[in-house]
Formats: sequence, structure tokens, C-alpha cells
Amino acid sequence: MIPRRRPALAALSAAASAVLVLTGCEPGTLDDLAEDGGGASGSAAGNGRWVSPLDNPEGTEPGLAPLTESAERAEARKLIEEVRTKGRGPRTGYDRDEFGYAWMDTADGVPLARNGCDTRNDLMRRDGQKLEFRSGSDCVVVSMTLADPYTGKDIAWKKQDAMEVQIDHVVPLSYAWQMGASRWPEDKRRQLANDPLNLLPVEGRANSAKGDSGPAAWLPPHKAVRCAYAVRFAQVAVEYEMPVTAPDKAIMLEQCGS
Repeated sequence: MIPRRRPALAALSAAASAVLVLTGCEPGTLDDLAEDGGGASGSAAGNGRWVSPLDNPEGTEPGLAPLTESAERAEARKLIEEVRTKGRGPRTGYDRDEFGYAWMDTADGVPLARNGCDTRNDLMRRDGQKLEFRSGSDCVVVSMTLADPYTGKDIAWKKQDAMEVQIDHVVPLSYAWQMGASRWPEDKRRQLANDPLNLLPVEGRANSAKGDSGPAAWLPPHKAVRCAYAVRFAQVAVEYEMPVTAPDKAIMLEQCGS
């Protein structure tokens, strides 16, 4: 099991909030999203539920609130600068099962583990609204509304159309494998695969389009959240002491430019 580094990420979040107060900025201001083009304004704001990744270093709060203020974008770049770079290695030997079976509740060392509900449903409960559960269960979600951060759209989801919403690994598992996870102990790989910091329920088509791409090859269509997405990618990389490629880091920094 890897040592948790989230106190350091929390300290960065606190520093960002302090800067915003000193400069008279209010965190989470979502009024200026006109350039987005990714959906209706209510959806773009995540129905008021999306949380800034700078304020959510555990990944236990929903969504990715856009980072619109200059101070928080400066803090975002500071975090991204921490990420090391290296070339992407071969995919040889990669298999999803190397990261444990899908959506296990027993990946110790991450929030929400061993709570009696599998990881997929934990994430649906975290990010969904108007939740309906299977009869007799307070775990299995069968219907919900999702404010999708990747497209900026609201999705009315039902379990019979399961693939319409998919759980994205922000840092794809194949990407992680190529960036060093092939040499990690199995418990660390299981953590990455089930860590809510690295997981977002999103539109299935957007997730399929992303595949195992890094930020240099794919960014969310919803432009307003691209800096927040870059921050979340960086948070996972820092947490797991994992490098990214130099082109990916350059694009991440570009998304949070002034």
C-alpha cells in the first residue's frame, strides 16, 4: 500500500483559498462560461454541485468545477509544475486485471473502500442527483440525473442504458501502465483503479473517445473544465508519484494559462 500524500494536496488547496481571499476573488464563480459551447448554463455549472479540484484533494466530492479566477489558475499551474515527465513506455503486458477486478470494494488505502458498495455505485451516488436505488438496496443506483463535466450536459440515466454513463479513469490505466505502473505492487495498482480521485462518471461517448489518451491527445469537449481536468490529472500523478509525458504536461499548463 502506498503512503497517502493528500495532506500535501490539501495544503495546496488551503493556500489557493487564502490567495483568493486576499485578492478579493470568490472561489467557484461560474458566471463567465460563455465561451464553453458545451451545454446549457445550468448544466455548465454542474447544477451547483461541482467542486473545484483544488478544494477536493480526496476526490470524495462531485464533478469538476471550472477554475475561472486568475489566483486559482496560478495555483493550478503550481501543482502541475510538480509533475515529473518521461517518455511513454510500451503497452506490453497490460491487462485490466492487473489493476484488480472492476469496481472492487476491497482496494484498501482509498476513500470509500470497504463500505459495502462497489466503486462504480459509490461514484454514481457521489455525482448523481435524483437517485433511485434497486428495491431493497441503498447502494445499487438504477436511475439518476448526471451533470456531466466532460460535455457540460445533463444526462437522464437509467440502468437499462448502462453504457450511456461510464466511469472514466482520469489517468487511464493503460497510460499509467506505460508510465511505470507495470512495476508497481498489485495493491498500488488496485488503489489507482478504485480511487475516487481518479474516477468520474461521464457521458459514455466522451469516455470512449478519450480511450487511453493523455491530455495532449484528448481534452474534455466542455472547454470550461479543461483547466480543472488538467489539475485532476496532475493530482493523481502527484498522489501516485507517477510521471506524465512532456507534451501532456505542456498541454496541462496551457489549459490553466492566465
